[in-house]
Amino acid sequence: MISQKLNDQITRIGPNTAAGAVHRKYWQPAALTDEVTGDDPMLPVNLLGERLVLLRAPTGELVLTARVADPDEAPTHHPDRDDIRVPEGAPVYPVVEKNGIYFAYLGAGDPPAFPNFDCFRAPESHVFAFKGLWECNWLQALEIGIDPSHASFLHRFLQDEDPSEGYGKQFRDKAANTDMPITQVLREYPRPDIEVDETPFGLKITSLRHMKNGLTHVRVTNQVFPSAISIPMSREMIITQWHVPVDDENCYWYTMFTSFQNPVNKELMREQRLKEHRLPDYAPLKNQANNYHYDPEEQKSLTYTGMGMDINVHDQWAVESMGAIQDRTREHLGRGDAAIIRYRLMLRKAIKAIETGHEERLPMQDRQDTPQIVGPLSNDSIAESDDWLAASVAADMERRRAAPWDATV
Repeated sequence: MISQKLNDQITRIGPNTAAGAVHRKYWQPAALTDEVTGDDPMLPVNLLGERLVLLRAPTGELVLTARVADPDEAPTHHPDRDDIRVPEGAPVYPVVEKNGIYFAYLGAGDPPAFPNFDCFRAPESHVFAFKGLWECNWLQALEIGIDPSHASFLHRFLQDEDPSEGYGKQFRDKAANTDMPITQVLREYPRPDIEVDETPFGLKITSLRHMKNGLTHVRVTNQVFPSAISIPMSREMIITQWHVPVDDENCYWYTMFTSFQNPVNKELMREQRLKEHRLPDYAPLKNQANNYHYDPEEQKSLTYTGMGMDINVHDQWAVESMGAIQDRTREHLGRGDAAIIRYRLMLRKAIKAIETGHEERLPMQDRQDTPQIVGPLSNDSIAESDDWLAASVAADMERRRAAPWDATV
């Protein structure tokens, strides 16, 4: 457990807050390119506790600047264009587009370079971007993503689907080097050993599920500092997902689905996700107001949660049910929380670095080294237990060699 003072320090992200200062040293997803129409978008954006608007500067570039918020405006409300007013002398933040997402930098000074992650260097044809709203603090949204054990319970499917019919859906594939569906692996081996290693970009998280006959299921996921994860979606595709603070009590997840070999079927993936979300705010149709469509009959025979087949809904229920900001003064972390513990230490070190004027100590703040950071490795594989590390790397190298774009590491 931690003190209330520390919990406030690591969760609150508005201007002049400790964690907010860390987030402002990094590019943050601000909007999907799908949200921008016409030459002069005037798109309202709520980010890091600030009410902003995406518009085109006189130079022709898209920028973010402050807007005057209506007194009754909710954090995720989209005002009409005629209601948007920009105060004189408002700060102007730079914006860049990366494979379907507009990223903005809200910090002082020059922004850092983008690392050479797969989601950024893959061609536009191989990346699909989407987002969704969660009504909770960004940190609990991130922490569920770096907990390797939760998938065996929260996302437990009691029946295994045909993987060939699961395109665009997580945990519907088979692990590399096996015919066993991932859903079966997670169900039958729910308590992995977890190894956490620091990397130039954050954390590498390896979960090892020791199976019968001397085999081990290896799942490699990553925490990309400060608020993103990189995880396997299937053997063909990875997910890079940011947990972007709207304010202290709301966040968006922004996801880039990156395919190694084949172009992404964007129409199908967009259709799948729009069945679960409304526009224009990308709020989920299943939510606290309708009990996430909980079905006790489904829970008996199909899913652990009884809340449908979309795992985003499972995660949403879990993080929102903790309250707007999780009370960590009453938690008791254990061995399975190794990645969460390491991440919080990393965040506190970053806060200290900024407070003491050593921003160069933050992950990916070195202007020369950052563009050389590639990957990261994110995959599922099954291998002989005494050779699991080499087998995991080999599975990653195999799909990279098959990519028509430069996926080399």
